[in-house]
Formats: sequence, structure tokens, C-alpha cells
Amino acid sequence: MSVLKITDVSKIFAGPTVAVDNFSLEVGDGELVCLLGPSGSGKSTLLRMVGGFERPTSGLMTIDGDDITQLPPERRPTGMVFQSHALWTHMNVFKNLAFGLKLRGLPKEQITEKVEAVLELVGLAGYGTRGVNQLSGGQQQRVALARSLVLEPKILLLDEPFASLDQHLRERLREEVRDIQQRLKITTLFVTHGQDEALAMADRIVVMRDGRTEQIDRPDVVYREPQTPFVAGFIGTMNLIEGEVSKGRFARADFRIDIPIPDGPATLAIRPEALDLEAAEAGVAQVHRVTDYGTHGLVDLDLGDGTRLKAMVAHPDLFSEGQKVNLKPQAMAAYRDNARVYRS
Repeated sequence: MSVLKITDVSKIFAGPTVAVDNFSLEVGDGELVCLLGPSGSGKSTLLRMVGGFERPTSGLMTIDGDDITQLPPERRPTGMVFQSHALWTHMNVFKNLAFGLKLRGLPKEQITEKVEAVLELVGLAGYGTRGVNQLSGGQQQRVALARSLVLEPKILLLDEPFASLDQHLRERLREEVRDIQQRLKITTLFVTHGQDEALAMADRIVVMRDGRTEQIDRPDVVYREPQTPFVAGFIGTMNLIEGEVSKGRFARADFRIDIPIPDGPATLAIRPEALDLEAAEAGVAQVHRVTDYGTHGLVDLDLGDGTRLKAMVAHPDLFSEGQKVNLKPQAMAAYRDNARVYRS
């Protein structure tokens, strides 16, 4: 059993700059939790505190009930994989992986056995004698992962490990890492600013903003039921429409729709895939651009006041620039005072 518990942790840098603000989270045994947020949200600072590379200003961090808050990195049962790989270029692959095991005083035979096993695990069997500079970016990242795993940490920490790789390699590696994590059942905390990575890999997503938690939920819940306008706008593509509600009717430009909430300002949120279009000579929106992606089309729309919306359509050939359409949301949510007040 390996459980990471973070309780009321804050990190304040000189300035003062509050990087992490009273943050709490429990990562269950074998769970992969993703910290997701824009640059400056505090996610990497938090991960570095768990790894021991930053000290929290206040709060408590435990692994299996043991206090690790003030321990140095080498005394923590954690393994960290960095975006930059952080491999030693003067050593071959085997020596990179064996270094930590040698520091622990393991016999040569056991070191060799462990290194060969972890290389096979990450798909690099037979690469031990290769120089680091002889490897591709994806192979280097596999070595970085293997170097952490060979030490058999209780908690695996991943700090945007795929950020420097091209899209196809990134997608392949995230699938491989998820498979390895599930096979080993290793508790993992993963930092990314990529929504696709978080949605594809995580058991739960922690959406962070300004050092605080905006929402913690399963990926499908975060996507379909965002609790705040920030989460709604940050996860996936979302049409966020500012308007006014009067007598149970939301209005923005010529677009109006019934919403059973009290009068006042509100933000309407509609996913492009939930926004149906209907051609109409007196439509409330006008087609600005149509993009055909083969599997689907994306229609950019303008309301009368210039507000830009997007709709996903199955047949983009049915729409053209300048065409007037009416909007028919199939699902939507409304927000007020940074909280969701309506969902259909």
C-alpha cells in the first residue's frame, strides 16, 4: 500500500509570491492523479515539494502515514521523471540506471538483474551499452522513466515528461507509461498542461489555478460537469457566452434561450459537439468559417455583436460562409459568481 497525503500545503516565494495556497490532496494506492493547469498555477512547484526539491512554507506531506515534509529527496520513497530527462550523458544507459542501485550498496548481480528487468519493462531490452546521445528523444524519456522505476519507489512523480516530444510520439509514450503504471500498480502524481494527456491517462484530475484547487474529479466528470467557468473554459473546447437572464430567459445579442435561474448576469457554457445548427434566413448567427477535418466539421459562428462560437457538425458540406443559422443547444450549463447554477 502506497498512499500520498498532502494536507494544507503552501509555498510562498520572496516577493511575496504565493505559488501554492493551502493545498490538500490524497492520492490512493495505485492511483494515477494528474495535476492540470496553466503556467503559474503551482502544479510543478507542488510536485517538486513532494519530491523534496522544494520545501513547503507550511503544511504536511506523508507517504503511508510517514512524515516526509522536511526529508531531502534521497531519503524519500519517491522517483521523479523530469521534462528534460536529466540523464548523465557521460554514462551509457546501463550505468545511468545502475547508479542509484550502487549507492544503495546492492551487489553487482542484483544490479544487473534489476536493470535488465526494467529495460525490458520500458521496451529497451538490449540497450544497456548504448550511449545516451545515441538515443532518440522518446528512448531517452524511457530511460529516464526506467531510472526512476529501477529504485522501486512507492510514489512516482512525472513532471511534464512528454512536453519536448512531437505529438505522435507523445501519444504513444503516454499510452505506454499508463500501461506500465497499471501493471506495476504504482501510485503516481503526474503534472501536465496538456488536456489530452490528463483526460487519457488520469484516474482523477486536479484542475489548479493560482495555487489552489478548482475541481478534483474523474476525467469524464471534469469534462462533462465542470464546476466553475475556469474549468469549463480550460478543459476541452467550450463556448462561454456572457449575457443577462431576465424572467427566466438568457439573452446575448439575438440569441435567447430559457434558463430557470434568477434574473441577473450569467455565463452560458455549451460544448461545440452539443450545439446543433439549423439553417434559417433570419438566423441568430452567421457562419464565419467551415473547417472539414474528415471525421467531422467545425463551424465558426458569429452572433450579431461579434461573439464567436464553435459548433461541431457531422456534415460540414451543409454549411457555407455567410450562411444564417439558428442555434439549438442539446446540453448546456450556466455559471454565476464563479459557481455552476444550472445544467441541462
